[in-house]
Amino acid sequence: MRRIAAFAVLLAATACTVGPNYREPKPELPAAFAAPQPAQAATVDLAHWWTAFGDPELERLIAIGLQNAPDLQTAASKVREARLQIVQARAQGLPEIDATGSGQYTRIKRVGGSDVSKLVDQVTGGRQGGSGGGSSFAIPKYYATTSAGFDASWELDLFGGVRRGVEAARAQAEAAEWDARDARVSLAAEIASDYLEMRGYQEQARIAQAEADRQGRSLAILQHTAQVGLVPQGNAIRQRTQLAQAQAQVAPLEGQARTQMHALAVLVGEQPEALVDELAQARALPQVPPEIPPGLPIDLIRRRPDVRAAERRLAAATAQIGVAVADMYPKVSLTASDALSWLWLGKFFLGKSLQLTGQGAASFPIFDFGRRRAQVDIDKEEREQAYIAWRQTVLGALRDVEDALVRVDTERTSNGQLRSGTTDAQRALGTVEAQYKVGLSDYTPVLDGQQTLLQTQNSLVQSDVRLRQDMASLYKALGGGW
Repeated sequence: MRRIAAFAVLLAATACTVGPNYREPKPELPAAFAAPQPAQAATVDLAHWWTAFGDPELERLIAIGLQNAPDLQTAASKVREARLQIVQARAQGLPEIDATGSGQYTRIKRVGGSDVSKLVDQVTGGRQGGSGGGSSFAIPKYYATTSAGFDASWELDLFGGVRRGVEAARAQAEAAEWDARDARVSLAAEIASDYLEMRGYQEQARIAQAEADRQGRSLAILQHTAQVGLVPQGNAIRQRTQLAQAQAQVAPLEGQARTQMHALAVLVGEQPEALVDELAQARALPQVPPEIPPGLPIDLIRRRPDVRAAERRLAAATAQIGVAVADMYPKVSLTASDALSWLWLGKFFLGKSLQLTGQGAASFPIFDFGRRRAQVDIDKEEREQAYIAWRQTVLGALRDVEDALVRVDTERTSNGQLRSGTTDAQRALGTVEAQYKVGLSDYTPVLDGQQTLLQTQNSLVQSDVRLRQDMASLYKALGGGW
């Protein structure tokens, strides 16, 4: 046994690690982002960027989601699973020890001249019990054996296959951790987007209802003046049609707001109707958060969880090549066992024995029709695919920031134009209404002005929502949220 242990130590000391060593790739990045950037720098905590909206309800929903969302619970479970796989991979290179035990019971039936009878005669000195005189020594009715011991086996990691397996498992666990962080980033952005869209629908429903109420009052006046013959009856009919169209817009907008409440509830891990009572009260859209400079592309790559996860998968794929290469080399395994046995013949204890066994074995791959070599090539291709996926993730991260900066810049311009257009539409409607009242115009310009104002107001609300969603997308693109 000592010689076997010394041999194992000698082999372990001369072990090597085959396969390529991993080197983190260097991405090709531009010196700066090309999209328009804010002139003034603003300070925003990227880890909690949603607080920049100044909306306590939004902050509360994101806090609930980060605590209870099913997607994050799944990501956390995957992290735990990956860490257990490290334990499993590490154990492949350690000895395995098993306790063993056995027992055997044999019942004896005397048959003259049998081997068992001779054994009984030897034990009893030929004195058998019977119907005659003499000693009444009884023949034992059974004999039994029991044993207990340990078996140990160890396959030596001479060429680093196990070490590469542990390296791959660790990289996969780190990738799972970065995936979990990326899930937080995505969840916070999705909750914010759905919340802003819900508030936008509520604001549009409020505008549509206010416009319907105003047109209802106009209809009442027109009906009264038409009855006394001051205006044509057709004006009242056309106003009634305009009122019906305004009223018809309210219910769909309220329904869309309700479906967004359902989406928010499911996102944060609640029943679809759980947030309806809480969110049914319409509120104004949150404030527009400050736009922050994106910084340097190299800083973005270090900050984005999805890029870090892709890089760790590349490291795992590289280590997996070493596992396949090690399988092409000889394998040496050592086994040892000891067992202590006891033997009884009836009530007589015949003795005990200790058995020690040690064994070494080696296997040398000679010919497998190219199976092992093919596995090495397969792992190399998977590493190439992991590299391409990492590079694609880097390019996608750069595009996310560029797109978000462009959308924010263009939406700010569009939003300002729509705000000016809404003001002009309100003034134009007031002018034609005044002209109609003094008889300088018919009712058609009034109807057109009402329709134009409603459209521009809706367009402005939609632009307000998009601007805030684009800001949330910018924060997400910058890797904020973890």
